[in-house]
Amino acid sequence: MGSEDTLIKPQGRVLSTLESDGSRRWLTPRLATGKFWHARRWTAYILIAIFTVIPYIPINAAGDPIVLLDLIHRKLHLFGFTFLPTDTVLLALLLVSFVLSIFFVTALLGRVWCGWACPQTVYIEYVFRPIERLFLGRAGVGGAPREEVAAWRKIAMYAVFAIICLHLANTFLAYFVPFRELNSWITSPPWKHPAGFTIVMVAAGALMFDFVFWREQMCIIGCPYGRFQSVLLDRNSMIISYDETRGEPRGKGRRGACYQGPGASRRVELPILNGSLAPSLTALAPAAKPLGDCVDCGLCSAVCPTGIDIRDGLQIECVACAQCIDVCNGVMDKVGLDRGLIRYSSQARMGGDKQRIIRPRVVIYSVVLIGLLSLLVTLVVTKKPFDLDVQRNKGMPFVVEPNGMVGNTWILKLTNRSDVPQTFALSIKGRDDIRIAQTNDVIHLDPGQVLAEPVQLITDRSNYAAGHIQTTLVVTEGTGAVREKPLLLLGPASGGKIEDRQEKD
Repeated sequence: MGSEDTLIKPQGRVLSTLESDGSRRWLTPRLATGKFWHARRWTAYILIAIFTVIPYIPINAAGDPIVLLDLIHRKLHLFGFTFLPTDTVLLALLLVSFVLSIFFVTALLGRVWCGWACPQTVYIEYVFRPIERLFLGRAGVGGAPREEVAAWRKIAMYAVFAIICLHLANTFLAYFVPFRELNSWITSPPWKHPAGFTIVMVAAGALMFDFVFWREQMCIIGCPYGRFQSVLLDRNSMIISYDETRGEPRGKGRRGACYQGPGASRRVELPILNGSLAPSLTALAPAAKPLGDCVDCGLCSAVCPTGIDIRDGLQIECVACAQCIDVCNGVMDKVGLDRGLIRYSSQARMGGDKQRIIRPRVVIYSVVLIGLLSLLVTLVVTKKPFDLDVQRNKGMPFVVEPNGMVGNTWILKLTNRSDVPQTFALSIKGRDDIRIAQTNDVIHLDPGQVLAEPVQLITDRSNYAAGHIQTTLVVTEGTGAVREKPLLLLGPASGGKIEDRQEKD
């Protein structure tokens, strides 16, 4: 007995992209140009345009784009605001809000992101597959070629794909590298910037692998979002559904005709035994059910970009692209039946219950999301254009000069968070008897510059009657922004005893 005979063979495909023998099932979906397809096409074109121009539109005086994750300088520029690695709370709020928004949208609209806005779907369905259909002779129709495709057509197709992937790689990198630097990478010879050239080529190769070879397997195998459906969706979430009550039993023929396929009911003779001369009576089995509206054309499977049959129910491979809705509506128009056999609906509505939009998880998601976004916006808007940190210098807490003056030394750390040079002035709030021993009256910082230097606060020994002085250091930025830092100055008490006190921040 061979090893193949001992294996348990599956009843059907384990994945929609695998044949029964485990080989790759290459999908060449047909095209259904209905109202949803046209709406998705315009959405895709708008998203592609936005994705392409965002890294090149300056939004502030420094010329930073709308979105830039500057890994080299460890900065995140987002809609005119700059986030630094020290903005842990802000970055955490931003990340949690993004994740929670995915939960909220999925609970309401299902996988609408996957079918309408995901870059994987947008570029495959509205860039790469249209080009592929053009070169393979299936433009406007889709499906597998009916004859062998000339080699030059395939070579030309892959050359166009390579050019597009190079463009996408450069555009993608523009979100991580300032466009001025990226432009120098593009216009100068590769040997002048080998690291940048390598990054571009690796990114282009990865995109080529994804959009040309991996394709729908990214949605089915690589992306975890499909697996999250089981916990993010509920019976009231919007999904693409097949109306089984209306469509079954499916079959070809005149609507209203009785179903004659396997399992159909039929008239039978039942012998009734009531003695040796009992008559034979005729009983009628349950009447055969008329054919449903599904004509079993199989087009809903033929147009599916992930290769599933929507009539099998909710599946993790479904990306809610609505191609099956468009093609089914077209078939219903041709056979004179109502549209909507396949439609956007929910499990609750398809089961005969009323769909509830307002439900506990939606309310919880929305309340928490509004709270997080409100807190994030408040912190971002009220955040000063510079950071201030003051720490007591190590060593002696204070020094008594021969002239009777007492000095407390602090380490002042200033960070210019803005994209323009800034000037800072130091002062003591409400105290004329405390001066700052500083060589420069004004501190100048370049954009993003961090300054850490000692600052000594000096006052007369007679002010330390209790051994300490509570005061406030004020830092004023040139545009008027002010930050204050409470400080506890230590010194000799009236009796000469030094109190060991800690700074209160």
